[in-house]
Amino acid sequence: MEALWVVALVMAVAFILWAYRWSHPKANGRLPPGSLGLPLLGETMQFFAPNPTCDVSPFVKDRVNRYGTIFKTSVVGRAMVVSADPDLNHYVFQQEGKLFESWYPATFTEIFGRDNVGSLHGFMYKYLKTLVLRLYGQENLRAVLLADTDTACRATLASWADQPSVELKDGLSTMIFDITAKKLIGYEPTKSSESLRKNFVAFIRGLISFPVNIPGTAYHECMKGRRNAMTVLKRMMRERMADEGRQPEDFLDVMIEELRREKPVLTETVALDLMFVLLFASFETTALSLTLGIRLITENPKVLEALTEEHEAIVRDRKDPDAGLTWAEYKSMTFTSQVTLEIARIANIVPGIFRKALQDIEFKGYTIPAGWAVMVCPPAVHLNPEIYEDPLAFNPWRWQDKMEITGGTKHFMAFGGGLRFCVGTDLSKVLMATFIHCLVTKYRWKTVKGGNIMRTPGLSFPDGFHIQLFPKN
Repeated sequence: MEALWVVALVMAVAFILWAYRWSHPKANGRLPPGSLGLPLLGETMQFFAPNPTCDVSPFVKDRVNRYGTIFKTSVVGRAMVVSADPDLNHYVFQQEGKLFESWYPATFTEIFGRDNVGSLHGFMYKYLKTLVLRLYGQENLRAVLLADTDTACRATLASWADQPSVELKDGLSTMIFDITAKKLIGYEPTKSSESLRKNFVAFIRGLISFPVNIPGTAYHECMKGRRNAMTVLKRMMRERMADEGRQPEDFLDVMIEELRREKPVLTETVALDLMFVLLFASFETTALSLTLGIRLITENPKVLEALTEEHEAIVRDRKDPDAGLTWAEYKSMTFTSQVTLEIARIANIVPGIFRKALQDIEFKGYTIPAGWAVMVCPPAVHLNPEIYEDPLAFNPWRWQDKMEITGGTKHFMAFGGGLRFCVGTDLSKVLMATFIHCLVTKYRWKTVKGGNIMRTPGLSFPDGFHIQLFPKN
């Protein structure tokens, strides 16, 4: 009996020492203030707590008020520094590949694949970025994708006008997925027996959720959706690899050509993970932003009026009012560009951008230890009243006379920053501007129901956002 007491005492002491070391990590300097929470669990529950507003999450806001704009925490078992500081954010992006490298929690790696583009560095990342820009760069946008997007927007809106109402987020997701999936993998839902998008919907529902892989949880459904989608992609790739006489038609064919090189840089695993990430990123982020954007435009009649004036002027200047949108017309949309920037600033689709410190780093009197993660927090900058006056107000005019943003800045990082500035930024802007053009020139609309948002911390519309369209005479 005495021996059991001794064992229990030793275990209790060991646990106390371990818990103490967890909450008081060693560092060659002064760590930022903050708490690492409970051992292993950290502050994960607080991080994922729902937030029904566009404002900065209570998790970040409360800690910024308590500790300042740089603080430490622990999420999903990983100690990290959270930065709501514009200077540190900019420093992190500028030192990519030198003092910091891209990093995401293990749960994200499981979701997106161990060889996803976000986990690759150096030459391989640059090589993949160059390949993707062949599809999403301005040259192909101007030559091909703008016209395809215009055609899709017109057809989609015409089909919605025949319905008593449409759930905007789902409708936009379907439209954008069909556009991008055709360009990426030649996928056409009307000719396929499998609903690839259905698997991505299951994947998205659990993407930013508490990482418990138990049947019935959102995370489990997310992983199941990934497996099913990857099964389809693997089969498509192997069929293409076996068809040596096939002529290139889409981005998957470009991947096949790279794999067939005498000394390929690409591997099948990297190619598949890249296709998976592109399919997800191409439609979901833009659909969410645009849904919130249409809700904000609906709530702000002056913005709608200014948009309508700009786009009706474009139509009036055409020889044929029904002609397709041109690149020159797209580039002339000054106010629309301001609107898309303002939508991106408020939407904050990416609540955190992760990097890892490659060595001990001193910044503003604090030490970020080597190996620690850093989470750059765009919403804390985009919604900072010291940077943006009345930050929760939807005010596109705040961007008037500002220089065009072609990369991340200290005060705007909706599309990332540094070497990893999002390669799909121009595509997203084209999609949003083209949809707005087709909508405001041809239709009026009203809200039927929904529109409430929830952040966990990713953006969602739990009740949807249902609208009814009315063709203009």
